Amino acid sequence: MDLSYLNLHAKSVKCQLSVAELVEEALKNGEGTLADSGALAVDTGKFTGRSPKDRFIVCDELTEDAVWWGDINIKFTPEHFDALFEKVVQHLSEKQIYVRDAYACASEAYKTSIRVITENAFQNLFAHNLFLRYGDQELPEYTDWTIIAAPSFNADPATDGTRQGNFSILNFTKKIILIGGTAYTGEIKKGIFSVLNFILPTQKNTLSMHCSANLGKDGDTAIFFGLSGTGKTTLSADPERGLIGDDEHGWSDTEIFNFEGGCYAKCVDLTQEKEPQIFNAIKFGSLLENTNYYPFSRTVDFSNIKKTENTRVAYPIHYIDNAVLPSVSGIPKNIFFLTADACGVLPPISKLTPGQAMFHFVSGYTAKVAGTETGVTEPQLTFSACFGKAFLPLHPAKYAKLLGEKMQKHNVNVWLVNTGWSGGAYGVGQRMKLGYTRAMITAALKGVLLNADFIEHPVFGLQMPTTCKGVPSEILDPRNTWLDKNAYDTKANELAVAFLNNYKQFEAFSSEEIQNALPKVVENIL
Repeated sequence: MDLSYLNLHAKSVKCQLSVAELVEEALKNGEGTLADSGALAVDTGKFTGRSPKDRFIVCDELTEDAVWWGDINIKFTPEHFDALFEKVVQHLSEKQIYVRDAYACASEAYKTSIRVITENAFQNLFAHNLFLRYGDQELPEYTDWTIIAAPSFNADPATDGTRQGNFSILNFTKKIILIGGTAYTGEIKKGIFSVLNFILPTQKNTLSMHCSANLGKDGDTAIFFGLSGTGKTTLSADPERGLIGDDEHGWSDTEIFNFEGGCYAKCVDLTQEKEPQIFNAIKFGSLLENTNYYPFSRTVDFSNIKKTENTRVAYPIHYIDNAVLPSVSGIPKNIFFLTADACGVLPPISKLTPGQAMFHFVSGYTAKVAGTETGVTEPQLTFSACFGKAFLPLHPAKYAKLLGEKMQKHNVNVWLVNTGWSGGAYGVGQRMKLGYTRAMITAALKGVLLNADFIEHPVFGLQMPTTCKGVPSEILDPRNTWLDKNAYDTKANELAVAFLNNYKQFEAFSSEEIQNALPKVVENIL
């Protein structure tokens, strides 16, 4: 494999190794151990989640006027990138490296080739599992994007322009993603997602989405937006529906398509009973990250979060029995916005008007769950535009405009689903039962909820069904679940104020329809 375009001449280069060979390499290198399920279990070291403050984009002629610069997209100079790139290449020249050619986007019209160069075998196994895989005889003649991941290389902030030793840098002109100082594989995955979030809306007029998607037996597509920990992977893994993908998709004029060829599922408290598809996908070839064994065994204790709550498993999508291959389907009939509301205010499910859908999409409200990002130890209220702010190189208004156009053109049903707390805020209430959430989503998918009786939430204006099969009626109106109703009213107003304050940044792009969908604070309570 020719790496001369990078001027990279490593001590040893191992290309396109099979799964068995990569596992063998990882074990030989002391990178991990085999669990009794057959999965390779590794620790990613200091970083067990993404580090958003250390993600940069090279600011040059291509990106200067296009990127939404700020605390999410942090500027990095071309000069610093070139110097740091040379240091990383020199560092890897003394190493054994692993190289894999793969691609993103299951739709042939959007296929994007990727070369992944890693220092560790397990990182290469991750790339094999998460990206789409070429057949034995069909490797591309050229590479669209190159990812270089060197976890043992640490930058010098004083000279390299980084914040600290770890970094993830996107260079859109040179089409290189440079990662160092961290072995957390999520940086590899989200690097390409950020790339597609830049390319598809600007060059293809295609909406890129942080969502999972599945397909019903009648051919109806559903998509699930949500940040990590809200249930995208879990809720899309439905034994009654085919899995299109669990995290990243594009929506063109004619189809929904997966960006990836695998899944990266959270596995804290995972059981075969609660999530059988994910549990059964943990076998030889899967990659477990930062899990713990039961004492004196190789059996994973999924309830043990001593290393992190952000325990993960990466596996190819065909490890799910009902995966849709190729991972492409038609225009969605239902959209679900998933939020883990730590305030315990929002209904477990509600129907949205087009204006409300646009408002909640651009707001992207949820609680960051523990472990997903460095320093997050308990749920924190947050607004992440388009349910993926951390990965959006463009202004959120660009994605919101595309979504609004597509929703209205195809008359899609949009639902807001609270997978967070009920009966009180975090620390008082309880997390919504997965069985109830599944029952509500099933009722929506089957069209049953469309014919239900609805009542309106007094603050947020959401349409809440009064009944749903398999769900206690009293939990459908969240106010009923609080012992202190006045405390609920106060908390609902507080959350509404937070929504309105966050929305001020988008008012310049707001339509009358969205303005009419804003929550209304009840003044005599606060």
